[in-house]
Amino acid sequence: MNEQQLIRAIKSGSEEGYRTLVSSYQNKVLNTCLGFVPNIQDAEDLCQEVFVQVFRSIDQFREDATLSTWIYRISISKCLEFIRHKKRKKRISFFQSLVGLEEAKDKIASPIFDHPGVQLERKEETRILFEQINQLPKNQKIAFTLHKIEHMSHKEIGDILNTSVSAVESLIFRAKRRLRSKLTKLYYEKEG
Repeated sequence: MNEQQLIRAIKSGSEEGYRTLVSSYQNKVLNTCLGFVPNIQDAEDLCQEVFVQVFRSIDQFREDATLSTWIYRISISKCLEFIRHKKRKKRISFFQSLVGLEEAKDKIASPIFDHPGVQLERKEETRILFEQINQLPKNQKIAFTLHKIEHMSHKEIGDILNTSVSAVESLIFRAKRRLRSKLTKLYYEKEG
């Protein structure tokens, strides 16, 4: 089934089309989600939300981009929305703990880091790296994650971000520079 046939099948409500879509893109979407949310359970939940969103909004897909680009855009939006929601919950919990609401103290916890591709002895270093990636400005974070974790080309990232290849190169360069600076500083603080 080619992309046009797949889109028509999904738009017509075909279960086979939906199954084909999920089997074709599930691993890609899950890996993308893991790049932003390095906890397997959260990433799997987000992956499921992405496919529900794709199915619900397939009629709005204008086909001015490839299906994969559209799916990556939805994946990134879901991940960023999840991260914003977690940060908001953390802030609310923190402020509640300041005013003495005891149950709020239990909710303040460091994020769980459980990326399946990372060996046990490297988990702490990788957790710190993902924390720093999450602090990058939004477009730098997206470009860096898609390039370094998903191994996408600058052109593919440009299509997803709806920007030029040179802009993507600039975003990745600035993200690397910022990460290098932050990680160097953290390493020297840890050693000193």
